[in-house]
Amino acid sequence: MDLSTVEARNKLKAKREPYWQRLAKGQHLGFRRSRQAGKGGTWIARYNDPDTNKRKLHALGDLSRLPPSDQFTAASKLAREWFDHLSGGGEPDVLTVEEACQRYANNKPEAEQRFIRHVYNDPIANVSLNKLAARHVNAWRKRLEAKPAVLAKRKDGALPTRERSPASVNRDMVPLRAALNLARDEGFVLTDAAWRVALKPARANGRRNLYLDKGQRFALLNALQEDVAVLCRSLCLLPLRPSVLSSLRVRDFNPFTHELTIGHDKAGAGRRLLLPEATSNFFKAQARGKLPAAYLFTRADGRKWDKEAWKAPIKAGAKAAALPKETVAYTLRHSTITDLVTEGLDLFTVAQVAGTSVAMIEKHYGHLQHEHAKQALSKLVF
Repeated sequence: MDLSTVEARNKLKAKREPYWQRLAKGQHLGFRRSRQAGKGGTWIARYNDPDTNKRKLHALGDLSRLPPSDQFTAASKLAREWFDHLSGGGEPDVLTVEEACQRYANNKPEAEQRFIRHVYNDPIANVSLNKLAARHVNAWRKRLEAKPAVLAKRKDGALPTRERSPASVNRDMVPLRAALNLARDEGFVLTDAAWRVALKPARANGRRNLYLDKGQRFALLNALQEDVAVLCRSLCLLPLRPSVLSSLRVRDFNPFTHELTIGHDKAGAGRRLLLPEATSNFFKAQARGKLPAAYLFTRADGRKWDKEAWKAPIKAGAKAAALPKETVAYTLRHSTITDLVTEGLDLFTVAQVAGTSVAMIEKHYGHLQHEHAKQALSKLVF
């Protein structure tokens, strides 16, 4: 069957089964003639898997955006791209960026919220992964960088904004990069060339370098309202991300073994932390009288904490305690990690407890070990 000319396709009768033209062994291009006059038809690709002998189909659409004389060439190109994808070990299903994000965001509420804000309503959402190019991702990144960052809501209901910082851009890019990497690992796309460079983190310097000593942290806790003070105290006791602590449920803490289970973190799979007695007693107090599914840390009205809820109270508490205006929830995590490193805990263990990579700890905190090295060398003197 020759489908390459408009004349040949116009002579075909409309029927349910497509007309097929062989492009290569096990690879066919199909055309289903429309029953409506002047509507042309739709194109389909068919692939016979040489290993399983199973037939796989992929709809290419009607290509009505193109002149009829160009449709065969375009359909052949699309079909061959899909055949190459399958031959390379790719999955037969074609995902859009939005669908890839939805697969990744399952049981990851923080990632889902970032997708809602920055991906699902963006033009990139409807781009198929097999069509995703660096230009699509670069354009999305530019739109993200140009989008103002929304600050905590004021008492009058206004939502002030500021220019989005490189650090904010990096945080917003993380879940998209992870979703695309997952799709690649699962075979829905065979290369990360479209986003490997486009989603490379920007150099970010700023507020997370702020360190508060223990006296300053006590001052902050004393200046905070009770509900946010409890959350911040947990940040002073454990070097976890605020979003992780705010998502902990009563069932994640075992008061008998003093173990805290982190189900899923930014770094990946879950882990368990054995808590010291004082920290365990603090967690027992938060769990007391609550059902297993309840959150360990909640706001005064019982609602779950999120960054929009704790921003303003921490900012007000920092001001009342005469602390730097750059003080945020993450400052406490940074400060606890700094203490662990300066106290001599090895970087591998710090990384495990904090839920990040050794490389990241070395990058941001490795310089703090210089004094330990100096003290160790001094013991070699004789």
